[in-house]
Amino acid sequence: MRFLKIFAIASVISIAGFAQTTTPGPATLRRNYARDIGHPLDGRMRNEGHGLRAAYLSPIFESSHAANLLSLQNGDLLCFWFSGHWEGESGTAIVMSRLAAGSPRWSTPVVVDRHEGESYQNPVGFQSPDGTIWLLHTTQPAGKGESQSRVLVLQSKDNGKTWSSPAVLFDTPGSYVRNPVLISPGGNWMLPMYFTSEGSAGVAKIDRPIVAISSDQGKNWKICDIPDAIARVQPSIFLSSGKGYVALLRSRRADFIYRSTSQDGCHWSAPVATSLPNNNASIQTLRLPDGKILLAFNNTSAQMVDGKRRTGPRKPLSLALSSDDGETWHSIRDLETGRPGVTDISKLPGREEYSYPALALGHDGRIYAAYTFRRETIKVVSFPEKWLTSGTAAFKR
Repeated sequence: MRFLKIFAIASVISIAGFAQTTTPGPATLRRNYARDIGHPLDGRMRNEGHGLRAAYLSPIFESSHAANLLSLQNGDLLCFWFSGHWEGESGTAIVMSRLAAGSPRWSTPVVVDRHEGESYQNPVGFQSPDGTIWLLHTTQPAGKGESQSRVLVLQSKDNGKTWSSPAVLFDTPGSYVRNPVLISPGGNWMLPMYFTSEGSAGVAKIDRPIVAISSDQGKNWKICDIPDAIARVQPSIFLSSGKGYVALLRSRRADFIYRSTSQDGCHWSAPVATSLPNNNASIQTLRLPDGKILLAFNNTSAQMVDGKRRTGPRKPLSLALSSDDGETWHSIRDLETGRPGVTDISKLPGREEYSYPALALGHDGRIYAAYTFRRETIKVVSFPEKWLTSGTAAFKR
């Protein structure tokens, strides 16, 4: 097994010092996107009926994608995502908004990390037992593709008010993160990851999932492969009721969500298809206080057209519950069904996309979900668990 060692963490910097300029400016974006979406983009959690609350976060750059949530020990909730002109382009930044404990409104987003010539993506937040926040995200040279990506890390010791300078955590080319760290009962940190490499002439792109494990609070990491899992990426892992581990994975082939198991977190079974579809988009799981597993996913897969799989818009975005560690699913309910008849998947903000969901438990006892809303903003909703088992079920596929 290979071990990867973290680089030294540099000096502390304030998030307030970053430039936040773009064309059009944040105020124009809010006006234009609010007109398009039909809701104010001011971060305020508003009642939408039947126990559901929703907020549209304020955009500061043209495009927003790939949110992750972090429930802090002090009761605050943080939302991280990447934002810029478009993913993969120069200056794409990691930004953050905060829902302070007891507040009805998310804060105006701020830039946490940004660098011209680099594209930052897929932020993942994690608070260690000593209260330090670790923020991991990918970086790749602008316009050069994911195969050159590395993973950076920043730290905050004041609940996200200030951050260390970024340092390299994983320098293997093609290193990628998406889903949160899991702390094992023995105290190990388990980080789901994947490696990606660009295909050459006549050779398909290769992706393979791994779980990186640290037994010394992030100083060193052991790489554990998930076998026979080419084209399965972005594992979301949770502790099973049988004291082992389960990983659910996205499929690059846009067919199904896949499931793998492990007794020790390092030796994994070959993934097998579940009954749930996947459209080559991110998924995320969350264990609820009553022991059920909550899954957020796009409830659709690619359609066969002329003998080839063709993926459409990323919708609907749905939730499902499992009482047997992800072997079977029930109580499927939509979060977003999208605009009827709209099939735009162009690489522009405003396209028909509701994707990359993130899940967290708030200190108020509610479940929170954040997700990409048409690449224009991040939408955050909250609801009690009983909301999942009432109302309209998702489309049957």
